[in-house]
Amino acid sequence: MSMEIHAPDEPAMLALGRRLGLAAARAPGLAVYLHGELGAGKSTLARGWLAGMGHAGRVKSPTYTLLEPYSLPGERELAHLDLYRLSDPEELEFLGLRELSDPEHWLLIEWPEKGAGHLPAADVSIHIAFEPSGGRRLRLRGNTPEGVSWVQQNAGDLLE
Repeated sequence: MSMEIHAPDEPAMLALGRRLGLAAARAPGLAVYLHGELGAGKSTLARGWLAGMGHAGRVKSPTYTLLEPYSLPGERELAHLDLYRLSDPEELEFLGLRELSDPEHWLLIEWPEKGAGHLPAADVSIHIAFEPSGGRRLRLRGNTPEGVSWVQQNAGDLLE
């Protein structure tokens, strides 16, 4: 199951992230891979996602720390990872990723290819591409039965 969504600008990308976060707040945790070139909007989408799940504070970019954990309303947990600066996938062992890979944690992982072989499988993949108009085209794909179900259940809300 996959779907495509157009985001014409940054406010639209934040709004889409909020809708994704609202959908995530109603579901068990999943591992979500965020793919795209530098500047495509992965972190912007993650900021909106966290707001949709109820995070009211500042969202720090994990570019240098690699991982930022968030405690959310309803005793939910989300870990936002940005692996762009990861020099060796083995470093993920020191981040405590194994403890975060339980069914109640959400994982948003930017640059997942840098952690290949050391990350949980992607339940959902989101590919963000630049469009000639300056907007972004996002392709959401469920990769596991749980991910497919989540994308199918929320498709209508995401296309608003």
